[in-house]
Amino acid sequence: MYNVFGDFMNIIGILVTLALGLFILFGAFIIHIFKNKDKFLLISLSMAFGVMISLILIELLPEVYEVFNEKFNPIISILIIIGLSLVGLLILKVLDKFIPDHNDEDEEDHLMHIGIVSSIAIIIHNIIEGMAVYNTVNTSLNLGILLSIGVGMHNIPLGMIISSTFYKSIENRKKSNIIIILISLSTFVGGLIMALFNFTNEIVIGVLLSITIGMLIYINIIEILPKLIESKDKKIVLISTILGVVILFLSHLIG
Repeated sequence: MYNVFGDFMNIIGILVTLALGLFILFGAFIIHIFKNKDKFLLISLSMAFGVMISLILIELLPEVYEVFNEKFNPIISILIIIGLSLVGLLILKVLDKFIPDHNDEDEEDHLMHIGIVSSIAIIIHNIIEGMAVYNTVNTSLNLGILLSIGVGMHNIPLGMIISSTFYKSIENRKKSNIIIILISLSTFVGGLIMALFNFTNEIVIGVLLSITIGMLIYINIIEILPKLIESKDKKIVLISTILGVVILFLSHLIG
């Protein structure tokens, strides 16, 4: 191990993973404050969809291909990326079995169980995401920030779901908030693990980024896209998605 705060980029990586938890807290905040939760949820999901799809195509795929192509031939590199992306997809598929949909919040008798199991799954999910985001920031600050925006926008609904579940089941806002804060720190834990053990090998970075691609594909295609298709307000979906794409594209040009 080494001094985590001895390097500027390590500090930035840690701060970014810590900031990701704020999106979960914001989602919890929305449950208690905002009246039009559905519209805000739709906007955040649409923007996340635009950012993450563009991020995969414009930034992540070229980045990981370059990493593996330095060690292997093009065909092997592509197969490795596909294989590792499937691993990332399967990881979230397994964890998703324990995360309820919005409709599950109506089952009052099972809310506490749902909240606890969901929290465990989300904590594991966020630790892995924190590890990937930290490494991405240390590879490219611009790419890391973009990844954080996409992941963060997706974390807002998770905060809304978990906060609502716990608040209804234990009927105590203070206890609910403490639980949400602990969950929000899980991404930071993932970043801290990476910082402490200094996983800076290019192949390790390529592996984590490839797994991240699979996770983002799963989040977009399995979780977000069906909700956007079902939405009646297609204008908000279109505008917010385009805004997400524009944010990614402009950042790519600046970077």
